[in-house]
Amino acid sequence: MPPPEKRSVRLPRLAFVVRILFALFLFGTGIMTMGFGVNGYPVGDPPSELDQFMLAIEKTGYLIFWVGFLKTVAGGLMFFPRTAPLAILMSLPYAFNILLYVIFFAHQYLVVGLPDFAACALLIYCYFDWYRPIFAKPTTVSIQDSSGGEHAL
Repeated sequence: MPPPEKRSVRLPRLAFVVRILFALFLFGTGIMTMGFGVNGYPVGDPPSELDQFMLAIEKTGYLIFWVGFLKTVAGGLMFFPRTAPLAILMSLPYAFNILLYVIFFAHQYLVVGLPDFAACALLIYCYFDWYRPIFAKPTTVSIQDSSGGEHAL
């Protein structure tokens, strides 16, 4: 793995602005989603098909609260440059899920879902040097014993 000084962020100013805005979005909506998990999902009268779907998800008992919790954690970690690469990867499954949700089910939220996924994809591109070691071939390292020979424990 290259030393941290060789890792760079592409488009650093844009990445900073997008990272902070995405972090605010994730943190804020994560707290809101945890509230839905505790207090129940607000539905219209009469409930629409989307409301009925969300109520069915809420009945699973874990999804709403834990999704909100993970969004809040990822958003919080994204505020700090040191933990931003991890937070971006943590937010990818959520962002991809929301993209599919708004494309195939809740079209009225496209205005939120598309920029949400676009921000995550842009940040992955900007921080790709941090993820490059994941795709590198394993290297072998020889260990020397106290007398200088190899293969000693």
